[in-house]
Amino acid sequence: MTAGRYVARIVEVPDHGIRFEPAADSVAPEQPTEVNLLGMAIALALGAAGYRHHAEQRDPELQTLDALLSGDAVMPWRAAAESGEDAPYIVCELNDGRPTCEVRPSAD
Repeated sequence: MTAGRYVARIVEVPDHGIRFEPAADSVAPEQPTEVNLLGMAIALALGAAGYRHHAEQRDPELQTLDALLSGDAVMPWRAAAESGEDAPYIVCELNDGRPTCEVRPSAD
């Protein structure tokens, strides 16, 4: 697994879901297995933070994990409730083994 951190602001896209705005120093893995592990860790963190996958069909040609991580795709996830606060961040530690992610109010 690539060492480093993947950090991105979570941006709500009305009627479509969320997309990420990666921080300038974010590291995204390149190997397919590592990308998939990060995608699963992100999905678990989003679920734990109250985000829910909604019924809009995902376009598998456009909405890939690579496109999500780079900020080029909107994925069908929505916050369970509107908080009115600034958009939170997904913060992932990429260490040997599985990545660990959590949704935080800041990138720190």
